[in-house]
This record gives sequence, C-alpha cells and structure tokens, in this order.
Amino acid sequence: MPGLADLELIASSCTKCPLAGGRTTVVFGEGDPRASLMVVGEGPGRDEDLQGRPFVGRSGQLLDRLLAEEMGLDRKQVYIANVVKCRPPGNRDPEPAEIDACRPFLEQQVDLIDPKLVLTLGNFATRVLLGTKEGITKLRGRSYPYRRGMLVPTFHPAAALRGGGEVLSQMRADFVRAHQFLVPA
Repeated sequence: MPGLADLELIASSCTKCPLAGGRTTVVFGEGDPRASLMVVGEGPGRDEDLQGRPFVGRSGQLLDRLLAEEMGLDRKQVYIANVVKCRPPGNRDPEPAEIDACRPFLEQQVDLIDPKLVLTLGNFATRVLLGTKEGITKLRGRSYPYRRGMLVPTFHPAAALRGGGEVLSQMRADFVRAHQFLVPA
C-alpha cells in the first residue's frame, strides 16, 4: 500500500468524478500521520479549496477551538481529512458517485493513520464511515466500535455556527466523550 505522500500525489491528479473539473486544489488531508485522533469532515469549502488545507475557514476555527478547549489538542496533533477531496460547487452536498470516487482515498488514509479514535463531523462523514442511513441527530451522543478503535460522531462545525448555543453545547459534550478514548486508563 502506498504511504500518505504517495496517496496524496495520486489524489492530486484524480479525475474520477466531475468535482475535479471545478477544483482549485485537491484538499487531501493534513496533520500527524501517527495521530491517535483522526477528524473526518464532509468536503472542502471555498477557503479550503483555495488554500489546499482542510478546515481553515470559520468551521475550521471552531474545530481548532473545540480541539483545544475540550481535548487539550492542537490541530498539528491530529489528522484531519474529508470524505470528498474536491469542493462541491456552491458548497452543495456531495453526490453518491462523488463519495464513491473518493472513498478509496479516505479508506486508505484511515488504514495508514490507524487512529484509536475517529471523530466524524456531520451526516456525510458519519454515514460513510458507519455505513448507515441514520442522521447525525440520532447517531451523536454515543460512541461506536470502529476498526481497531472507536468512532464518535458529532455535528459539523458549520451547524454550530448556524444553529447556535444548543448545537455547540452538544458538540462540546461529544468532544469530551471522544477525549475519554484518548486518555490512558
């Protein structure tokens, strides 16, 4: 299996779906390749597409704050990726064919990082990794066995930016729940 750098190089020239035609850059992922925590979101937005880095806009600022405040982690200590690696036009939801085209990249990223914990942000990441059609509102608030570790789903930071205090409070609780799996017993 190729390493992360090899996989990123392959992804950078991917044309398996129409998203390739509208991207500025492939937003592959970033962070510690040996991280215990892997954060998985939906897909890049405008800022991410321009910078080639995941979660650098307002949602990313909130993610960074929650990682620091609820888990005592800096984003350099985790690995951050998305289900799709190219920005969907107008920030629309990724379509099934686009998810299917990118899924092998995400699966290999998870294989290579081999995290103790995966924190999924929002419906798409959670549904893809758990293989369910259930929505995030029903799935969050619990943890799920995932590969050799655990998966904790929470809302996407954009939902907290739109939805205010209650969503943010629930996200904080999910981050605290997630942190329990990273702390040695």
